[in-house]
Amino acid sequence: MGAVNPSVDSSPLARPGMLMDYSADDIAAATSLQFFAYIYVSITTFWTYDYVCSLHEEWRFLLVSHWTKVKGLYIVTRYVPFLLLATNLYLSFIPNETPGKFRVLDNINTGLGLLSAVCSEGFFVLRTCALWNNNRILLAAMLVTVPTFIGASIGIVFTTTAPAAYATSTIPGITGCYQSSTSFRLFIPFLLLAVFELGLMTLTLIRAIQSWRINPSRLYVVLVKHNIFYYTCGFLLSVVNIFTSLLLHYSYHAILHDFQYMILAILATRMHRHLWQMKRQTPGSDAFKQIPMSDVSPAECTA
Repeated sequence: MGAVNPSVDSSPLARPGMLMDYSADDIAAATSLQFFAYIYVSITTFWTYDYVCSLHEEWRFLLVSHWTKVKGLYIVTRYVPFLLLATNLYLSFIPNETPGKFRVLDNINTGLGLLSAVCSEGFFVLRTCALWNNNRILLAAMLVTVPTFIGASIGIVFTTTAPAAYATSTIPGITGCYQSSTSFRLFIPFLLLAVFELGLMTLTLIRAIQSWRINPSRLYVVLVKHNIFYYTCGFLLSVVNIFTSLLLHYSYHAILHDFQYMILAILATRMHRHLWQMKRQTPGSDAFKQIPMSDVSPAECTA
């Protein structure tokens, strides 16, 4: 292959004369693959920038805080997105492989995304239970609802993507693969997540109204604000993903799926570190015993 003039755009899609022999579907698929690659490079840059900016706080938290199950949850939530982004970048830029290999990698990518979302939600399930004094009825409801929603989401996603047909671009120079068939059922997990977020938001608001005058502490206010902001973001992003899953090509709405996982992970880990820092700044405060932070086990979360 000859050298490419750097002053000329080497993308096949930038040279219309080369596309006359390809169908509109081929061009649309190639365009979506290039868009997929560009967006994932942007998301990776954003995620890396956020990590570097918070690196000092990150390592201080990891080195100073006690090792507990909640800290383990934090580590998974924080670092699984790196694997998710690495898998997507690999899918975007590797030379065209067999559809079977793409299917395996896409299923791994899907599993990592679900794991990231579940871990992010886990923080706020614990906090909502803490706000409600670990109410037994609420705990029982969570023990039923959470596994049911997770199981339903996993079943729907993998029964939809596992047998899906994959294809590569017929236009030379375009790397990556895409699902040549799609299913409207992929909106269901985000519908379940939206319902779950709305339910947790309602529980937080009810508890805040009931206890606002009883618990006027700064920590309590921050905790409620964190919860409401997180649930609002999660709900709105889920609604967007419901519509994009129904209306857009798979390559486009898959980007928004992973974008939601990234945003939720950033919010969950940043808010967790913020509460941990507040605990260190206010030693001996009884209010902090209500919050499941890295050195407080969920069993100690009583409000």
